[in-house]
Amino acid sequence: MSGHSKWHSIKHKKAAVDAKRGKAFSRVIKEITVAARMGGGDVTANARLRTAIQNAKSINMPQDNITRAIKKGTGELPGVNYEEVSYEGYGPGGAAIMLDVMTDNKNRTVADIRHIFSKHNGNLGETGCVAWMFKKKGLIILPTEGVNEDQLMEIALDAGAEDISQEEDTFEVTTEPDLMETVKEAIEKAGLPVSEASVTMIPQSTVKLEGKQAIQMLKMMESLEDHDDVQNVYANFDIDEDVMNSM
Repeated sequence: MSGHSKWHSIKHKKAAVDAKRGKAFSRVIKEITVAARMGGGDVTANARLRTAIQNAKSINMPQDNITRAIKKGTGELPGVNYEEVSYEGYGPGGAAIMLDVMTDNKNRTVADIRHIFSKHNGNLGETGCVAWMFKKKGLIILPTEGVNEDQLMEIALDAGAEDISQEEDTFEVTTEPDLMETVKEAIEKAGLPVSEASVTMIPQSTVKLEGKQAIQMLKMMESLEDHDDVQNVYANFDIDEDVMNSM
């Protein structure tokens, strides 16, 4: 399985655990704050903020937390000024990796990220070194339980979706980035439960990893995901399902 789809499925299953640890809350609060700062606090006029709030509600974040994060973004409450940064590099076996980061201290964060890459037999690269291997897409996740695939396909494709696939117990709907909100709204209007929606980076080709390199890659992904400043990790590795599940 390719890095984006299988790893995303594993992350989705870990969401409840992450929420309990507060990791998911911290990540979403940062996204809400930055979305509000860049596009304002009006949910109807700010699609990025609207999506961030829905993702917050999907992990049962209290409304008070959401409201405070918005107000910190708009300047109504004091808060940390996060900066958005992207990093690129190579993992074990030459797998391409991209990171979305939000930080209040770039020097600290880049040192941490470089250390994680080196520790797991990877290399942090220059801007643009692997970005050409990925395409930005909208990704909408639904549970398979209670969802008719034919109905979902008809609704999503009519609304402009590009593709629909099944990953174990979830459906993944892929769209162009600027159509994600439109497709998501059409799915929700039909009464189907959207569990997550985001703009992501999907690899256009994959690198097959086995044995030690596969294990190193998965441990590297885990370390990057666990870093407080990392919002998203994208990679183009291809690792057998049994190895992925064992991790």
